[in-house]
Amino acid sequence: MKRNLISAAAIALSVSASLVSCGSKDASQQGQAPAPSLAVMTVSEGDSQSDNEFPATIKGKTDVDVRPLVSGFITKVHVDEGDVVKKGQVLFTLDQVQLQAAVDQAQQQVNAATTAVNTAKLTADSKRKLFDKNIISEYEWSLANNDLQNAKAQLANAQAALTSARKNLSYATVTAPSDGVVGTINLREGALASPSGQALTTVSDISQVYAYFSLTEKDILSMTEGKSLQEAIKSMPAVQLRLADGTIYSQPGHVATVSGVIDPATGAASVRALFPNPDRLVRSGSTGKVVIPRDMHNVIVIPQKATYELQDRKFVYVVNDSNAVASVPVTVMPNNDGRTYVVTSGLQPGQRIVVEGVGSSVRDGMVINPVEGAPQAEGAEAAPAAPQSK
Repeated sequence: MKRNLISAAAIALSVSASLVSCGSKDASQQGQAPAPSLAVMTVSEGDSQSDNEFPATIKGKTDVDVRPLVSGFITKVHVDEGDVVKKGQVLFTLDQVQLQAAVDQAQQQVNAATTAVNTAKLTADSKRKLFDKNIISEYEWSLANNDLQNAKAQLANAQAALTSARKNLSYATVTAPSDGVVGTINLREGALASPSGQALTTVSDISQVYAYFSLTEKDILSMTEGKSLQEAIKSMPAVQLRLADGTIYSQPGHVATVSGVIDPATGAASVRALFPNPDRLVRSGSTGKVVIPRDMHNVIVIPQKATYELQDRKFVYVVNDSNAVASVPVTVMPNNDGRTYVVTSGLQPGQRIVVEGVGSSVRDGMVINPVEGAPQAEGAEAAPAAPQSK
């Protein structure tokens, strides 16, 4: 009886173990999740545009320092800083008392010289008549004629002095040398102004502005590509100006000149771009960046979300024929638009890369269910690359 109970217990344990074993096996089979479905894109070549930026200093078309041509104390300032002026408009008035006195004195000298000429002429005419009648000698007539010529010379000198005095008096009124905007006014009423002293102000013609920047020797060689420098300048696309606040100036410009000499100290050449400035928004002395577009052909463009970084290197997950992913390092251009990268090495056209879950759910060596879809269209579009600062 006891032996039968032991056998029954053994059988029950055996059945229970078998059931547990089967249950564990079923649970293990149920725990194997299917391969995750992740978006992928097929890499292809296309066209893109890169914007290179170069720090620039902006100057007016003409920046003229205003200095008086005579010395004198300033009696009136007719404009204020920032005023828009026309050529010939009065800017400053200097003390005219001494200058007017010089004009009056010169006029008196002219009057005296004129009287002397008239007197000498009467004498010479009288002597001529007496000489013609053989009443006086030729020598006596010649003396009278020489006095007349001397008086005329004195009159010419007096008239020249009067002209100079009047000119100096006109210089006491300082006018704008060109159309433009008034800069900082350095001297005010009561200050002594002189031709060799500090400039009164600067008038900037900013109807057009020049943006001065530098290109390296490598940049210039890349720009010419077998063409002459003049041909390269003419064929360059329109450039833009990024203002100090980061906005793009509304008026496009063009590269006007490139220096023919490369500075050995900097290894760069000076370049000048011209921008119209009808609203006078851009002022002389301000700063910005010249944006030069550069078209690129047959390049690979991928979404930034398809990459991850490790130790300052960028990687993508390439999907093989077995749908297993492998981490591959890539090199991209430093300039980007915040959405895409232009790949310079590491990928080949026709390869598939993961564009979903990179950096979070995707792991090296895992098998996925690749889904070609909207992400591919987003990544395949060759968007313009963002600016590259030089």
